[in-house]
Amino acid sequence: MANPQATRAAKPAYAPPPIDGDFYRIATVLNESERALVKRVREFTEGVVAPVIEEFWGRDEFPFAIIPKMAEIGIGGVGYQGYGAAGGNWLLNGFVAMELARVDSSVATFWGVHTGLSAGSIYLCGGEAQKQRWLPAMMRFEKIGSFGLTEPLVGSATSGGMLTTCRREGDVWILNGQKKWIGNATFADINVIWAREEGSNQVKGFVVAKDNPGFSVEKIKTKMALRVVQNGLITLKDCRVPEADRLQNANTFKDTAKVLRMTRTGVAWFAVGCQMGAYEHALRYVTERQQFGRPIGGFQLVQDLLVRMLGNVTATQAMMLRLGQLQDEGVMLDEHASLAKAFCTVKCRETVGYARELLGGNGILLENHIGRFVADAEAIYSYEGTREMNTLIVGKSITGLSAFV
Repeated sequence: MANPQATRAAKPAYAPPPIDGDFYRIATVLNESERALVKRVREFTEGVVAPVIEEFWGRDEFPFAIIPKMAEIGIGGVGYQGYGAAGGNWLLNGFVAMELARVDSSVATFWGVHTGLSAGSIYLCGGEAQKQRWLPAMMRFEKIGSFGLTEPLVGSATSGGMLTTCRREGDVWILNGQKKWIGNATFADINVIWAREEGSNQVKGFVVAKDNPGFSVEKIKTKMALRVVQNGLITLKDCRVPEADRLQNANTFKDTAKVLRMTRTGVAWFAVGCQMGAYEHALRYVTERQQFGRPIGGFQLVQDLLVRMLGNVTATQAMMLRLGQLQDEGVMLDEHASLAKAFCTVKCRETVGYARELLGGNGILLENHIGRFVADAEAIYSYEGTREMNTLIVGKSITGLSAFV
């Protein structure tokens, strides 16, 4: 007689569904060529960045070998028109930002500082000759840029309390002061520096070369977040900059604010990408981690946290999708960008915290990725305008009353 145990069908091995942080399929709004660019970005991040990023993050160093490969995929100046830029629209720029941050927020920040803040300052505030002079090389990543606004004693109050000064002497400007937390500053070729003019108190923008004798930079060490980003403390001591290197259309802080408005949306996209990556790593972990003879992804409390994470990711993706559309329609206001930056970074903090919780003690190991996402979320939460400052911008818009002191 046949043994019923032997003839019973074997239980199929567990095969988890594909892991995809785009639950509502927002990428389907992109056209074929746009999706092809996003695909190239994903291939770059997963094939070039992911294999080395933990090592460089741990060493507090930048993987310079990735720069030529980043240039090859064509993401210099997404959303800009002309000057060798990638072109496209701001929604596509956001998808690129999200894809970069999905694997590493430091690499995303390097790209955002270079093609957003630095090149963006020249794109929005430079004269035509200046754009032709600097932007093509920046779009090819042959010349790398930094953006010097924040100071050691002045962060959120730079609009009215900037301490770095400039004064004109003939065809030369003399700059004095310091800038702190300046990404890419330790190696950037093109440093955009913002300074307050003595007398008029109006903010001006300048391009300062790294070999200018009045320009020096010291690397900021012992950071707990965005360790791959090379932040510098810039010192300007009687730094002489020719009038030809003053951004010709940067005459007040309102011009600086145009750049910040444009790039603040990118930071919100970084927050979406950061939590998207943390969610995907956590989901992969719980389908592989075994306890009591089965994957922990089958436990109720684990699934509860996963769905909370997915809800945050999807909500912020939907918000940014609409914000990108508003930006492309030319109707995005400061308060729109500020709400997104404030909301998305708060949700990012929450989501990466859930991911850390799901991994338990393993969540603090670099090899499991989540610890890096948790740490980097703290920097995203603060830079390009704190939650509090962005809240007051939105609050003024919806009440008609300013709460700024």
